[in-house]
Amino acid sequence: MTTNDTTTGAVTGENLDKLNSNLRKVEQLTQRLTQVMTHRSTHNAALDGPNQELFAKAASAYWSEALRDPAKLLEHQLQFWSKSVTHFVEAQQALSSGKIQAPENPGPSDRRFSNPLWDTHPYFNFVKQQYLINSDAMMQAVEDVTDLDPKEKQRLGYFSRQILDMMSPTNFLATNPDALEKAVATEGQSLIDGLENLIADLEANNGELVVRLADETAFELGGNIATTPGKVVYRNRMLELIQYTPTTEKVHKTPLILFPPWINKFYILDLKEQNSMVKWLVDQGHTLFVVSWVNPDAAYAEVGLEDYIEEGYLAAIREAKAITGEKQVNAIGYCIAGTTLSLTLSLLKQRKDKSVKSATFFTALTDFGNQGEFAPFLTDDFIDGIEAECAHKGILPSVIMARTFTFLRANDLVYTPAIKSYMMGETPPAFDLLYWNGDGANLPAKMAMQYLRGLCQANELADGGFELLGHRLTLSDLDVPLISIACETDHIAPWMNCYRGVQQMGSKDRTFIKTQSGHIAGIVNPPTKNKYGHYTNDDLSLDPEDWSESATFHEGSWWPRWGAWLKKRGGAQVKAREPGDSAHPVLCDAPGTYVTVKAKP
Repeated sequence: MTTNDTTTGAVTGENLDKLNSNLRKVEQLTQRLTQVMTHRSTHNAALDGPNQELFAKAASAYWSEALRDPAKLLEHQLQFWSKSVTHFVEAQQALSSGKIQAPENPGPSDRRFSNPLWDTHPYFNFVKQQYLINSDAMMQAVEDVTDLDPKEKQRLGYFSRQILDMMSPTNFLATNPDALEKAVATEGQSLIDGLENLIADLEANNGELVVRLADETAFELGGNIATTPGKVVYRNRMLELIQYTPTTEKVHKTPLILFPPWINKFYILDLKEQNSMVKWLVDQGHTLFVVSWVNPDAAYAEVGLEDYIEEGYLAAIREAKAITGEKQVNAIGYCIAGTTLSLTLSLLKQRKDKSVKSATFFTALTDFGNQGEFAPFLTDDFIDGIEAECAHKGILPSVIMARTFTFLRANDLVYTPAIKSYMMGETPPAFDLLYWNGDGANLPAKMAMQYLRGLCQANELADGGFELLGHRLTLSDLDVPLISIACETDHIAPWMNCYRGVQQMGSKDRTFIKTQSGHIAGIVNPPTKNKYGHYTNDDLSLDPEDWSESATFHEGSWWPRWGAWLKKRGGAQVKAREPGDSAHPVLCDAPGTYVTVKAKP
C-alpha cells in the first residue's frame, strides 16, 4: 500500500502471531453466522428486485437498435474499448517505472475514493479508474436505449445503478485500502470487530441484513431524546394522545394537534431541545397535542385507512376538543399523515362537521401522478410482492420499507455505513437522527395495500376521488384555510407533486411554501440554526416551474412565517392548560409507551 512501514503498521514477527490468532477467531464467529442464517426469516423474493423480464426487454431493445443503427453501437463500444486500453497502458507504464508513483491522470474524483492511495498507488488507481469507466459505459448504454417504455427505462436505470453501486471496489476487502490498512494496523482486530457487527445486525433482524446506522445504546427515549415535558391523556388501540405541558402563562384558545407519519416515530419532531418543533410550538403559546401511533403487529392485519381516520384522527380531534372545551382544532399532518389528513377533511366536509379550523401539511402528497424516484417500486411486480408479503405476515414489516428508503441513497445509507461497520469494525456514531431513522414501524396489511394500490398506483384521490367509509373523498372538498410546506430536494414527496395537490384543493385560503433541503432537514429547520431558506409565491395558478421561477426567496427558517400564520388562526389568549382533566386522567409521562415498541421483522 505505501512503502512507509510506520504508516501502514507493517506485519513483523511479534504482531504476526497476534494477527494469526485474531484470524482464527473468525472460525468461531462463523458458527454464529451459520446459526443466524440457518434460522433466517425470509421475505417474498419479488421484493429483492425486478423480475428478469425487465432486463430481457432492455437487452432486446438495445440489440434491436443496434441492428437499426450499428454505427451508434460501434461508437459506444469503441469509446469503452479505447478508454479501457488507454487506461491499461498507463497503468503498465506506472508499474514498469520501478517505483510506486501517482499516474499522470488519477481520474475523476468520487468521495467513495477519498483515500490518497486511490490516486497515488498504481493498483488501486487502476481498479478505481476501470470501475468508473465501466460504470459510465453501463449508464450510457441505459441512456441509449430508446425503444423502451419510459417507466421501464427509469426502472432499468435505477436497478442498473444499484448493481454498479454494489460492485464498487470500496465494498470489497481486497480492493479497499482503508480496510486493508486498518486490518494490518490492528493486527486483524478490525476484521473481528466487523464480523461481530455484521452478525449482531443479522441476529437483531432475524437474518435480514439491515445496516445499523447509529449507536442504539447512546439514546433513551424520554432521557436524552423526546424530552419535551408532557403527558399521555388518552389511549386506544391506534394511538396515544400526548398533551404537552405549557411554558407560557397564556395560550391560544384553539388547540393544535399534530399527526405524524406512522411509518416512523413522532419524535423526529422532538429529538433534542435545540431543534424540537414540539418545544418550539409549545413556547409559541399553543396547547399542543401530538399523536403517537401504535406499532402494529399481525393482529392489525385488517386495519385500514378508515380505522386510522375513525380511531386515529377523529378520536384525537374529539378528545382534544373535550379536554380544552373548544369546538375546533388546528390540525397538522406530516407525510402520509398529511395525505390522510386530506382524506379526513374531505370526510368531515361531507359530514358537515367543522371540527377543523385550519390545516397544515408537511411534505404531504395528495396527487401521485408523478411518482418520482419511487416509480421503480410502484410497478405491479413489486407491489404484487408486497401484497404477498402482507398476506403472509399480516403486516408490511418495517425492514422492507426501511430497505426501500435507504437504497434510494444506497452509497450514503447502505454501503458507506456497512464498510465502516463490517470491514473496519467501527461502532456506529451516536447520531440522534440516524437512531430515529432506524427506529421504524410496521404497517397493517390492509392499510398498506389501500395506500399503495389506491393512492400511489391509481392516484384515485386526485383522479375522481378515493372511496372510503361510504364516501367518495376528493381534494375539492378541502375548504378550510390551509398551508403546505414542501421541500426542494425531497426524494420521497417531490415538492412539485405536493404543489399540484394543493392546486386541486377547494380552499380559497391556500398558502404554499417551498423550503430548501429534503424530507427531514427541510422540516426540522429551527430558526436558531439559520441554515435553510424558503420560497413563497401567492400565485398558485402557475405551473410548478413558473411558480418557482417567480417565487421570492427568504433567508432562514420558514417556522416563524408559519408561526404567524397559526397565530392568526389560534384565537384569543386564555389561561394555560395543564395536561388532561377529570375525564382524562394522566396515563403516563411523554413520550408514552407506544413509541417504545420496536418493530420486529
